[in-house]
Amino acid sequence: MNKNKNKKDKWIKLICGASNEDIVAIEDLCAIYTAAGVDYIDVAAEESIVNAAKKGIEWAQKIYNNSPGLMISISDGNDIHFRKAKFDPLRCPSNCSRPCEKVCPTFAIDISGIKESKCYGCGRCINSCPLNLISEYEYNLSKYDLATTLQKTKPNAVEIHTRINRLDSFTKVVSILKSSETKLDKISISCGLNQSFKKLQEPEDLLKALWERYDILEELNIPLIWQLDGRPMSGDLAPTTSRDTVKLFEKIGSDLPPGLIQLAGGTNEKTHEFLKSNNLPDGIAFGSAARKIMQPLIEFAHTNNKRLYEYPERMALAIKKAQKFLEPWKSKSVK
Repeated sequence: MNKNKNKKDKWIKLICGASNEDIVAIEDLCAIYTAAGVDYIDVAAEESIVNAAKKGIEWAQKIYNNSPGLMISISDGNDIHFRKAKFDPLRCPSNCSRPCEKVCPTFAIDISGIKESKCYGCGRCINSCPLNLISEYEYNLSKYDLATTLQKTKPNAVEIHTRINRLDSFTKVVSILKSSETKLDKISISCGLNQSFKKLQEPEDLLKALWERYDILEELNIPLIWQLDGRPMSGDLAPTTSRDTVKLFEKIGSDLPPGLIQLAGGTNEKTHEFLKSNNLPDGIAFGSAARKIMQPLIEFAHTNNKRLYEYPERMALAIKKAQKFLEPWKSKSVK
């Protein structure tokens, strides 16, 4: 049994995307999943994006009386969660079947290229291009003035994306958090195994890195979340992608520092099937899988220059789909 397990703190987080600035879609997603009962919503660290998220949350609060905490994603350096894809459409052959357009979960790709605001860097299109014309670039909205970002957005929580061998820059970010005097309910730490290409990293390396970060964070006296990313930003939505996350949790979950454990990276509607009922995490975070099932409905509303919640019947359908998606995690035990 996970020593950190505390059933009253079990929760679900919606990941809107650390580089996602599709403001209209974010507002709808936050409204849908607030109504469905998520406990946290994680968005990019930018004032207009946070305001859009708050609008969606407020809409659902009035009707469903749910009140998720708002989290912003920040980073202590380059990170695959803070990226977007790009390509030159003029280089595409006229007879291309356009697999990139077909696999994009946010409808960000058309004949004109990639709509930057809609791309959240999932990476699915990069691997789909038969001519390798698609590349990625860094897009970190919190990189240059974190203190001002915190002051403007006033989040309930932050998630710090870090890498195993990047302790000095992590320390600097924590120092900014401390000096900003931002009142935070929780701090989440996201650190994956496959973010470094210099050498093969093992779960034990990750465990050591998380304990080092615990020593730095302990003085803040803020509840911590250890987010285990089995396959961060893999771009793969197949049901089996969550196996890596579950394996990582089973390998090091009982040895993590004090705090709550959250699964992410490849998580989807099938993740609960890979977990043992006597060893459950405190929470789970859903990104691509949660967004993909809503995108067709959201796109319909946006085509007509409206928010989805302006179409009551379609909004009700979206909420029902979200509730079904979350249902295994809202029950008392995962089977």
